[in-house]
Amino acid sequence: MTHRLRLAGLVVSLAILACALFRIALSMPQFGRHPFPYGQAINRLAPAQRHVSNMVSAVTFDYRGFDTLGEEFMLVGAVSGAAILLRGFRGEQPTARPVQIPGRPVPPPSDAVMLIARLIGPLMMLFGLDVVLHATVTPGGGFQGGAVIASGTLLLWIGEGYRGWRSIVRTWWLDVVEGGGALGFALSGLIPLCFGGGFMENMLPYGKFRDMLSGGLMQIENASVALAVAAGFVLLFLEFLEETRAPEDDQQ
Repeated sequence: MTHRLRLAGLVVSLAILACALFRIALSMPQFGRHPFPYGQAINRLAPAQRHVSNMVSAVTFDYRGFDTLGEEFMLVGAVSGAAILLRGFRGEQPTARPVQIPGRPVPPPSDAVMLIARLIGPLMMLFGLDVVLHATVTPGGGFQGGAVIASGTLLLWIGEGYRGWRSIVRTWWLDVVEGGGALGFALSGLIPLCFGGGFMENMLPYGKFRDMLSGGLMQIENASVALAVAAGFVLLFLEFLEETRAPEDDQQ
């Protein structure tokens, strides 16, 4: 196929796609007037039934908790696959040298950047913890807070350098925390079955409405997701950063 034919095919495809998108946009309901009653039902029932004010958490950890369990193990599977592909024979030595590319000098870290990273890193992780703890009250939850906590560790890497960061962030405890979080979520559904209840049926006090500890079993599920997500993302960061590490002399 010539260049002109490919270009003509692209133009025709874009024109058809534009017409389809325009037709879809015209068919969409007006804002706030969608024909699906699911959202209104959750807004009406969840505060009385689950004593939570964050409807997203109510759906994620209660009304649709079984689906979230599947998504949780999809995340664990994705992180495990990436680690298997990237890990190889690099080992666990925290004092390994970074890769040096010929002709590309590595500038020393800026004192200002290091200071800002050291200051903001702990604050970011503290903010992530706050997002996790208030999952049933305000927007947020274990996934969002776990991602924020994991992002804070990258700032610690910028502030402390690879060796300092690597001396704290170790693969074995990341594996334990990530797997433990996924296991905790699964047990939240299986343990009620052992007592004659339904899968993920709440067996804990719901607490007071708009209280930080409201939601009953949702609190355990939310904490499990936070552990799995935070450890999973940090493990991914670790594996990618390890790709920039030169092997030790006895590993070559």
